[in-house]
Amino acid sequence: MKIAAIISFLEGLAPLAYQEEYDNSGLIVGRPDGEVNAALISLDCTEAVVDEAIATGCQLIISHHPIVFKGLKKFNHATYVERVVEKAIRHNVAIYAIHTNLDNIATGVNARICSVIGLSNTRILAPKSNLLKKLITFVPQSHADVVREALFNAGTGNIGNYYEVSFNIQGVGTFKGNENTTPHVGEPGKRHHEDEVRIESIYTAAYENKIINALINVHPYEEVAYDLIPLTNQNQQVGSGMIGEFETAMAEADFMKLLKERMHLQVIRHTDFINKPIKKVAVCGGAGGFLLKRAIAAGADAFVTADYKYHEFFDAEGKILITDIGHFESEQFTQQLLFEILSNKFTTFAVRLTTINTNPVKYYI
Repeated sequence: MKIAAIISFLEGLAPLAYQEEYDNSGLIVGRPDGEVNAALISLDCTEAVVDEAIATGCQLIISHHPIVFKGLKKFNHATYVERVVEKAIRHNVAIYAIHTNLDNIATGVNARICSVIGLSNTRILAPKSNLLKKLITFVPQSHADVVREALFNAGTGNIGNYYEVSFNIQGVGTFKGNENTTPHVGEPGKRHHEDEVRIESIYTAAYENKIINALINVHPYEEVAYDLIPLTNQNQQVGSGMIGEFETAMAEADFMKLLKERMHLQVIRHTDFINKPIKKVAVCGGAGGFLLKRAIAAGADAFVTADYKYHEFFDAEGKILITDIGHFESEQFTQQLLFEILSNKFTTFAVRLTTINTNPVKYYI
C-alpha cells in the first residue's frame, strides 16, 4: 500500500485545514508514494519509537504529536528532534502526525475522553467559524436529482445531525452559445430558455475540490454555473474541547475517584472543591486552559484538561472545579483511537500500537 492512501483516509477524517495555526500536522518525514505494509501508532515520536518501528518492520509511524513543530536549521545530532528525523530518514521510516486536526473533530481525542469517563449528550465546546461555504448551482430540471445526489455523496448538505440538506428554487435560465459550442440543449447562436433548478447546499471548505469535481462530472452543461460563498457560521462538528453530562450527578470526591480510576492517573492537580454535585463536565486533551471561560459559560461543573500553570488555577474563582490530569494522561487513549480507526479501514497492512511509554513526566510517590 502507498503511504498516500493512508494519508488520504486520515485527512478525510481530520483535514489538515482543521489544525491550529501553530501546528505541524501531516507527513513530516517520507514520501507519499512510499510503500508501506505496517504502521506503528504512538502518542509521541521519540528515538525509542523509531527503533521500535525499525525492529518490527514498520515503514510508517503515525504519532499524535509532531516531532517537528518549528523549522530545523541544522542536522548535527545535537537534539532529540534532529536525531529522530535523521534516524527515520536513514532507515526509510516515514513519520506522519495527526495532532490538533484530530483534537478538533467531533469523533476525535476529546470524544474519546468523554467516552472513557462516561459522559453523554456531548458537543463541541468551542466550535470553529469560517470553515463552511455555500455552493449555489443552476441545473436543468431533468438533471436536478442526479446533481443533488452527487453533491451529497461528495460532502455537501451536512448540518449537525441532519444530512442531504439543500434549498431549491425553480426558475428559467437563458443562454446563447457561439459557433464553438455544442450545448446540451438549444442551438449555437440562438438564445435558449431552460427550466432550471437553483440548488443551494452548505459544505466544509476542506472538501471543496472533491465537491466541485463531482458537480462538473455529472452536470450536463458545457459551462457549469456555480457560486462559492464563504460563511461565518460556526461549524458545530469542528472545534476545541467538548462538554457532556453524567446521567446522574455525583459528589466531587466520587468524581475525582472516577476520574483517577478511568484515566489511570497517579495524581490530579485541582482547585478547591466548589461544594456542589458534578454533572456537566468540559474536557480538553492537552493544554486546555484557554477554554476555561467557555467551560464556565456553558455551565460546566468541572473541567478536565492539562498543563495548568500556578496562577491559572485562580481563574476558577470558585465557579468550576479545574482538574489537571497531565498532558500525556489526557491524550493517552488517542493511540487506541487511531489503532481502531486504521484497523477497521485497512486489512491489507498491519497496524501496531507502540509498547513504549513516551511520557517524559515521572511521578515520585
